[in-house]
Amino acid sequence: MDFTLTHEQRLLIDSARAFVAQELAPYADEVERADKVRPELIAQIKQQALKQGFYAANMPAELGGGGLDAVSLALLEREFGRTNYALQYAVARPSNILRACRGEQVERYLLPTIRGERVECLAMTEPGAGSDLRSMITRAVRDGDSYVINGAKHFISYADVADYAVLFAASGVEETKKGPKKLITAFLVDKGLPGFEVRPGPRSVSHRGFHHSELVFTDCRLPVGQILGEEHKGFDVANTWLGSTRLAVAAFSLGRARLALEMATEWAATRQQFGQTIGRFQGVSFKLADMETEITAAELLLFRAAALLDQGRVQDQDIAMAKLFATETLARVADHAVQIFGGMGLMEALPIERFWRDARVERIWDGTSEIQRHIISRALLRPHEK
Repeated sequence: MDFTLTHEQRLLIDSARAFVAQELAPYADEVERADKVRPELIAQIKQQALKQGFYAANMPAELGGGGLDAVSLALLEREFGRTNYALQYAVARPSNILRACRGEQVERYLLPTIRGERVECLAMTEPGAGSDLRSMITRAVRDGDSYVINGAKHFISYADVADYAVLFAASGVEETKKGPKKLITAFLVDKGLPGFEVRPGPRSVSHRGFHHSELVFTDCRLPVGQILGEEHKGFDVANTWLGSTRLAVAAFSLGRARLALEMATEWAATRQQFGQTIGRFQGVSFKLADMETEITAAELLLFRAAALLDQGRVQDQDIAMAKLFATETLARVADHAVQIFGGMGLMEALPIERFWRDARVERIWDGTSEIQRHIISRALLRPHEK
């Protein structure tokens, strides 16, 4: 498989890195201290991202997006990973799940989101369900031409900023060989709708400025026209469009890992101990070697999966391997970087402790490492099942 970058992809990397350095990175310390991104700063970043063509880069060009292929998008996400997550998230890459919009939903939700006029959030996770979406208890009960929603979601990223939510709720039950299973339907739900409340969630140690909220639905009435995709087919909607988000997590994890390695290498090459630079000690130099090797291997898994996605040949396990290895590589690289920096690695004066904190969530959201291992192992075992 040829991973030689095209001229356009090299230009994309250069322009994205310059954008991060000029428009995002200067505000990273501010966001870390305040644990928020000022609304006016979000507007400023959005304006510059729209101007330079980075906004909605993942969406098709015919819809007004950047039209990037999966490999180019992974290159872009990797560069955005070199700064604070809350800042890079302001350069929106709307969820591909919105491409399931039909009819008037395209004009009300999809196109305004691509243009930067509206922002979405995904509402799946519940306090008692976690990764087991079939266990969700938020219910959508049909009442004539409407659905009545009751229940709660938590850990909903960006709901404090979003204008609407893509909500997944249990809408019925089907009988299977393994017993009854809940049917899930996806809905588009505007903030401000009666019966829909957004509450602040608990503070996370990872990604300061990027908050998680709790959503509460109390007899919230939605017209049938708010269904995203088909009734009772919410899993089909999610499975069709959400795989690419795991590649995005892998990509920006590797961008952050690469930056941590660069900083650790510079420190090792200049920090003096016992009459020589610490990089000359095998205990440090071998860590650098392992970091470089793992990052490079993780990048190969990432770009292999992205290339297969572009070719229409990607399998769930390809994406799972990329997400699993990239996020766990980031964790190891961040930990090695802290060790190389010593006590200074834990001080807020340097971003190394930030990398270490932020790395932890990547193995949890968008499918835990255990979920990714389950996907991979099931793909291996399936041909042998009777």
